[in-house]
Amino acid sequence: MKFTATQIAEILTGEIFGNPDVEVDTLSKIEEAAQGSLTFLANPKYTPYIYSTQASITIVGEDFEPEHKIETTLIKVKDAYGAFSKLLEYYNQIKNNKKGIESPVFIAESATYGEDIYLGAFSHIGENVVIGDNVKIYPNTFIGDNVTIGSNTTLFSGVKVYSDCVIGSHCFINSAAVIGADGFGFSPDENGAYQKVPQIGNVILEDHVDIGAATTIDRATLGSTLIKKGVKLDNQIQVAHNVVIGENTVIAAQTGIAGSAKIGSNCQIGGQVGIAGHIVIGNNVKVQAQSGIGHNIKDNEVLQGTPAFTFRDYYKSYVHFKNLPTLVKTVNTLEKNLKS
Repeated sequence: MKFTATQIAEILTGEIFGNPDVEVDTLSKIEEAAQGSLTFLANPKYTPYIYSTQASITIVGEDFEPEHKIETTLIKVKDAYGAFSKLLEYYNQIKNNKKGIESPVFIAESATYGEDIYLGAFSHIGENVVIGDNVKIYPNTFIGDNVTIGSNTTLFSGVKVYSDCVIGSHCFINSAAVIGADGFGFSPDENGAYQKVPQIGNVILEDHVDIGAATTIDRATLGSTLIKKGVKLDNQIQVAHNVVIGENTVIAAQTGIAGSAKIGSNCQIGGQVGIAGHIVIGNNVKVQAQSGIGHNIKDNEVLQGTPAFTFRDYYKSYVHFKNLPTLVKTVNTLEKNLKS
């Protein structure tokens, strides 16, 4: 799909300097752009590329003034990065604006769905499922019985949603995510063999939640595993049964959260963090990558290490840790001198 500079400037309320009729049909980085592509300049260190780029259109800040001759058509806006992000969102909406029901699919007779949905081939929609308007379900997706999916939500290929789960509106669930698998519940018998504890709860995703590829969120033993409004989970995260994650918390890849942990709102948790079960993490907490959290954390803490402790104390301790061989040598020398 092609757009002219005039059309793009109207979307961004920008000003054109160059050919208003030039067309683009792809988006590129400024240093790699070819003719027919659209790019942007926001970081000053990339400024030299604007004089050599082959991009047909470049979005720049309104204060940009070229020092040499340029071939690309400029569209000046207040915020070049924000404007380009807006275009990416617009482009993504067009690209993913699929509608209709492909074949073959299975839709249970008791299932209901709203207007303008997309249902990809080889998908399964179970009994009593309720799907809102403008929902997009890509091929090879499984939706179990009694699931509810709110309007304007997208499930990409291969997502599995087990029975009784609730997914809000404006959610994005990426490929191979599993919502509502059994929690890790086993009890040893008198012979030491482990017997499965039935997991009869569900998972609730509130509105505006994003779930990364291959992330798994286990159903509760009783009640609900709850992912609150605005939470963003990266790829390959494990969320165990009965976990609660507060509003607008973001968690990076390969983090594992054990059962019944409670995480507050507006937290930022780095990659490969381990969080023990049955603990409470407060609001506005920041956890550095590869940390281990094994106890309750108060609001506004910044943590690092395994077991994690205060970020500033960690770095003070790490300075001494790096110097440990020298310190040991010094202590040994002092002991030797004292003995002599």
